Amino acid sequence: MKKIILMACLVLASASAMAQEVKKLPEPNKKVKMTLFEALQQRKSVRTYSDKDIDDMKLSQLLWAAVGINRADGRLTSPTAINAQDITVYVCRKDGAWLYNAKDNSLTKVSDKDLRQAAASRQAFSAKAPITLVLVSDNAKLRGKNNDEPTLLGAMDAGYVSQNIDLACEALGLATVPRATMEKDTLKKELKLAETQNAVLNHPIGYPK
Repeated sequence: MKKIILMACLVLASASAMAQEVKKLPEPNKKVKMTLFEALQQRKSVRTYSDKDIDDMKLSQLLWAAVGINRADGRLTSPTAINAQDITVYVCRKDGAWLYNAKDNSLTKVSDKDLRQAAASRQAFSAKAPITLVLVSDNAKLRGKNNDEPTLLGAMDAGYVSQNIDLACEALGLATVPRATMEKDTLKKELKLAETQNAVLNHPIGYPK
């Protein structure tokens, strides 16, 4: 009987631990002083970053700018082909990898591993950034007339999100560079992506050094 009770407690503890793997982000502050044209004037690719962590408010602002909801009907800050909303963003940092959920502005942990090196691949500078955002497209959400069209549309949609990230970083005093190089097979496995999901781009992000 004691063993049964102990096992039940362990199961409940495990379930509780899993429930705690969802992290609510603060409501993003959308009143940023820099104008769009100032951000465009200052936009640049940066490949060196300081060790300073990015706090949850900055991260919330950044993710909302990337693929956040900006209208009551659930549409996003970034355009997508046929409103497929095929792009999801994963946050890779030293405490693991997290999936951004736009509907409730939260992060769900998908891996305990630090996947920044997998996203960096051969370019070591990228792994030194406090966070790396991985942009993933789901071909299943894109209705194409031929086999190539969903992939092309997904790349296009990822480009829109990437530009939003670039401009948001400038407005928030952060540094980044859009990249396509990464260990895609490793990320597909560790991020637990579906067969139809593919990592398209990534952004190492930090404060300029």
